[in-house]
Amino acid sequence: MAKAQRPVRAVNLTVTPAELAQFALGLPEVTEEQPFGPGADVYKVTGKIFAIISPERIPPAVALKCDPLMAIALREEYEAVIPGYHLNKKHWNTVILDGTIPDVEIEDMVLHSYERVIAGLPRLVRHRLESARSDHERLRVTLLRRGRS
Repeated sequence: MAKAQRPVRAVNLTVTPAELAQFALGLPEVTEEQPFGPGADVYKVTGKIFAIISPERIPPAVALKCDPLMAIALREEYEAVIPGYHLNKKHWNTVILDGTIPDVEIEDMVLHSYERVIAGLPRLVRHRLESARSDHERLRVTLLRRGRS
């Protein structure tokens, strides 16, 4: 089945690996490690991986955890979304950062991955992280509003 082609708009500037890392690190209790060596920046929440950024790859890419049905839908919608490289292809996608996917969509994929990991954590930990995320979102909205004034 052919993938749907979404027109690339000039406003869809490609999010850089550094910007994606900054976005991920802005989420509550996220840490960055390089357990696989240089060239694979791993982002974890409470010790569980939710993103792997390959900034040195050309073009750069990010591997993200994903709901299995959503993973298939994203692969069908975007050519730059492929089954997770060296990962469980049912639960992971690799997103190639080539400018064909809107930045906001990539951020949504990162958030979805983070939320998938949180959903599998013990209830008390999950509640703590969800509360922290709500606080984080309120602060982000406040800062965005101030920036528009």
